[in-house]
Amino acid sequence: MNVVGFAGYSGSGKTTLVEKLIPALKARGLRVSVVKHAHHKFDIDHPGKDTFRHRVAGAFEVVVASQNRLALMREFEKPAEMSVHQLIAELYGGVDWVLVEGFKSSDLLKIEVWRGPSADYAGKPCLYMDDDFIVAIATDAPGQLPQATLRPVLDLNDGDAVAEYLVNNQERFAYSFEDRFG
Repeated sequence: MNVVGFAGYSGSGKTTLVEKLIPALKARGLRVSVVKHAHHKFDIDHPGKDTFRHRVAGAFEVVVASQNRLALMREFEKPAEMSVHQLIAELYGGVDWVLVEGFKSSDLLKIEVWRGPSADYAGKPCLYMDDDFIVAIATDAPGQLPQATLRPVLDLNDGDAVAEYLVNNQERFAYSFEDRFG
């Protein structure tokens, strides 16, 4: 299994890039999973549904499954921040790539998603200058990067080219549970 993170500030285009990468990798016959960090309280369940009622009643975990999908919902009794490695370990085996969105300060190899200077991005520094885990930059403004880099600079708007970079460098992104968990 290969794992790559995508780091950048809100609005940089991480979700859009990951959304383009999934079909580009699948077109190459690869199986893809995603781990996404949410910064706030979120819910994927709805009042009135059986699973919601089970959670509200106090179940620690609720698994709902059909012939087409499976969902696991876990309620923490007190706030608990799982590491990106713990979340990767939760995934079903047999995937070729895990795309990790968020977890900006993790120790995973990452591609920084960076947009050229704009009103929304004013004052936000590039991450690659201070993060050795960033191995490439996906941007829409390569000529405006604030500092020269030897890292590959990829076209943020070309998901197929980013997928090609990942596939051509997959040995670099190999992930081992044994290395992480002994």
